[in-house]
Amino acid sequence: MKILIVDDHELIRTAMKPVLAQLGEAASAEVLDAPTFPRALEILAAHPEIDLVVLDFNLPGVSGYAALVDLQERHPDIPVVIMSGEDDPAIVREAFERGALGFIPKSSSTPVIVNALRLVLSGGTYVPVAAMQSRAAPPSPAKAAPGGTDNAKKLGLTPRQLEVLWLVLAGKSNKLICRELDLAEGTVKIHVAAVLKALSAANRVEAVIAAARLGIRA
Repeated sequence: MKILIVDDHELIRTAMKPVLAQLGEAASAEVLDAPTFPRALEILAAHPEIDLVVLDFNLPGVSGYAALVDLQERHPDIPVVIMSGEDDPAIVREAFERGALGFIPKSSSTPVIVNALRLVLSGGTYVPVAAMQSRAAPPSPAKAAPGGTDNAKKLGLTPRQLEVLWLVLAGKSNKLICRELDLAEGTVKIHVAAVLKALSAANRVEAVIAAARLGIRA
């Protein structure tokens, strides 16, 4: 397994290397690093077999969104996870809409970082729910009810759709949901659509935010 970390701070690149090396299964993952976005593109061109890119959101000379979009266009099959000192929900939402499969605040602990990246490598997505909850508007008294499970049941979803809801909130991809629930992909897509509709969400990121406002979390 090969992982590329792109960050202009040498201290962060050095500190992250042993963390990222833990992602290898049979042996330590090989970790490559780049201090600039142009250098990252050179490394990706030389190593198309790279399995994951961990991208700093605030690189010099290029905006985080522009770098993300460029990577998506040049290497659509390589998952990209954003790491940032910012955790503004608007930035997180925009990053996902532009193709990121994970967004990890730099304040996260090592276990959180490792588990988040493992989730992405397994085909899922990682959304920093805690960061969003801290900025989410509190639920109105009329809608609030004790217990996330009770609130989830009030969405009018079927028992199977509730199972899909929990997996969506856990960051599981449709493929992983298919495996865990032994369902066809088409069926999962229908259930996910029902979950998004129940939460008045256009996508998974909005669903996580909406659920958090209702006190619903995986």
